[in-house]
Order: sequence, then structure tokens, then C-alpha cells
Amino acid sequence: MKYIQKKGEPPELTNWKQQANADWTPSYQELRGSLKQSVKKALMVEQGYLCCYCEQALDAVNSHIEHFRPQSDPTVDSLDFYNLLCSCQNQICKGEPRHCGNLKGDWFDEVLLLSPLEKNSEARFKFTADGHIQPQDNQDTAARVTIEKLGLNIPKLRAARKLVIEPFLDEVLSIEELHFFVENFLKEREDGHLNPFWTTINSLFGDLSY
Repeated sequence: MKYIQKKGEPPELTNWKQQANADWTPSYQELRGSLKQSVKKALMVEQGYLCCYCEQALDAVNSHIEHFRPQSDPTVDSLDFYNLLCSCQNQICKGEPRHCGNLKGDWFDEVLLLSPLEKNSEARFKFTADGHIQPQDNQDTAARVTIEKLGLNIPKLRAARKLVIEPFLDEVLSIEELHFFVENFLKEREDGHLNPFWTTINSLFGDLSY
């Protein structure tokens, strides 16, 4: 779960909300079309085009706008950009396991759900060579519950992480090559994309970057 630094809501959303008047109040249900797409695009950009929870690659089709604090909470402003994230799994194919925002649904716990909007969120997890994600501290109940509630250890995600990890474990790599490999993997690309499972590689090999 990579730390996400919010960059401010897109001007299109700000301008739309400012049109509120005595006869009309903007709502998330009315956020549609190009306006909704511009909001999603802004979220994807600030996340490096990675899912806010599992860090798989995002695109406009396989993603959805996620309310960290659920809309079902009457105290939540559903248009508060600082509560919005972008999660994977827009539509779930038959037989595909649910995870991330789709599995979380309306569940929320102030204490037990770790947030990618908190700077220390990355440090609360660790990874193993076979793709498992675990609490950094075995006594960290919130990290354990977050992994469970978001489905971050389902076989599909473990296998995907393992595939990303394996090239870094190639014994033919020299120390210099491994340093170079790690550094380039962790760099943001010119198009603003980060490599999938960025935190996994940073956690396991980040000390090797120059």
C-alpha cells in the first residue's frame, strides 16, 4: 500500500460544485461523463496509475472511484476529493476473486483500516519472496485486518507479486546490475506511471537503490 499524496481536486470538479444554488445541490450520483472521467484521471495521476490498495496497474477500464470512508456514512461528503481514491476492479468477471475496493465495500473502521493517505502506511507491511504481504509487526492488528478486508493476500495477488519479485532474485545479476535494476524499477516513468507492486520491490530491495 503505497503512500498517496493528494494534489488537490481538479478544477473541473471545483467549478461544477461551485454551481450549487438554492434549487440544486451537487451529488456524487450526478457526477457523470467527462467530468467523472476527469476526476478519475486526476486520481490515477496522483497514484502513479497504481491501484490505491494492491498496486496493480490501473487504466480507465479496469478501475473505479473509491470512497475511502464509504458514502453510506451520512457524515461523509461524497464529493470530498480528499476522500476519493482509484481502485482496481471496475467490473468483476465471473469467477474472478474480489479484492481491494470491491471487497471492502462499505466496511470502514477508523482504527483497523490503514489508509494509503497516511505517510507511515507503507512501513506497516512487509513482503516475502513468494509474494505474501504481512504485517511488519506481528502484533499490528490493524495491518493484519487491512490485509484481510482488502483481500491483499489472495492467490491471484500473491502470484502477481511473485512474478515481479523473481527477476530481482536472478543469481546471474551482479551487485551493480541489481542496484541499477532496482533503481530503474522504482523511478517514475516519463508518462507518470509507476511500476506495478512498487512497494513490494521497495520493501525488499529499496536499500539497494543508489
